[in-house]
Amino acid sequence: MRIDGLELRNFRNYEAQSAAFDESCNVILGENAEGKTNLLEAIFYLSCGRSPRARRDSELIRFGEDGAKVKGIVFSRERLFKIEAELYRGRRRKLSVNGVAAKNGGALGEVFRTVFFCPDDLLLIRDGPAARRRFLDSALCQLRPRYAGALNGYNRACEQKARILRDRETQPGFLKALPEFNERLAVCGAAVIRYRAYYVERLREYAAAAHRECSGGKETLELSYETVSSVPDPEAEESVLAEQLRAHLAARTEAELRAGVCLSGPHRDDLAVRIDGQDARLFSSQGQVRTAALSLKLAEREILRSAAGEYPVLLLDDVLSELDPRRQEFVLNRIAGGQVFISCCEDDRLPALLGGKVLRVRAGTVDAAV
Repeated sequence: MRIDGLELRNFRNYEAQSAAFDESCNVILGENAEGKTNLLEAIFYLSCGRSPRARRDSELIRFGEDGAKVKGIVFSRERLFKIEAELYRGRRRKLSVNGVAAKNGGALGEVFRTVFFCPDDLLLIRDGPAARRRFLDSALCQLRPRYAGALNGYNRACEQKARILRDRETQPGFLKALPEFNERLAVCGAAVIRYRAYYVERLREYAAAAHRECSGGKETLELSYETVSSVPDPEAEESVLAEQLRAHLAARTEAELRAGVCLSGPHRDDLAVRIDGQDARLFSSQGQVRTAALSLKLAEREILRSAAGEYPVLLLDDVLSELDPRRQEFVLNRIAGGQVFISCCEDDRLPALLGGKVLRVRAGTVDAAV
């Protein structure tokens, strides 16, 4: 799996830009705030229809413009695909694969898959549960298209229910709609929980092996999925999970009305991480949590490879500069076998070390380095 070419129009700080890539390694050189991350962000967007750092598509549109376009030529499953995303202010976006409209970002993930790794991900273990949920959601939206639909449905219902609870005193008539939204939350939430539970099981296997290797066999990484208390087995059938969620939501109705917020559900799930039996958030060193974060991201890549039969495109956004030499070597030894993009500063040693194609980014323009 690879991306051969990319065209951008009014995306972030790119007015009009095209670039061709090497099938193995692409080193993106440039100073800060020149557009290196934006380039990788555009590639990631084509794999799932969302940004790894922006909450709304409007944030991706160049200042002063009404819309943006991202187009990529992708080789996957032994054939070429043209993936396009058209973004607008105040209008619904358009996604397509080979000219055929794509229903959602999950449809893009059936064709093109990426793993995005940035310095913030090294804080994944120490961050709050929301960061680890985003990690799970990012991988699952590409791995299982149905998951993207279930997650979107759950999030929409949760937002609408939260609005009703917030405005319950000024708009008491809206409370009549609460049972409808609770039903949506139960059905969509059951799918979200089951997919997350099965994914964490796969993640445990791959991440534990990677962490053991990086630590020289000195440490053991353990992962567990934490969801609502009324779900004893998150891998149960969806119908069972949905019924458990219905009961859970019904039991908390009065408390939610008093609080004015959605108190519990998959939107509060967490991925618990332990190193040698201790909570990594509280008791691990900075080196240990970085090794654990590396292991999670590399495990994500291996799971996607196992599912698709080919490696996803790996996007490393200035992450190696944040690692010590031992961990740098660990990552570099693990990235062979697929297309890789690595961004770094002008004075970095990576171009000479990695080879492949070198692209220089300056003020929203990309040129092949001589």
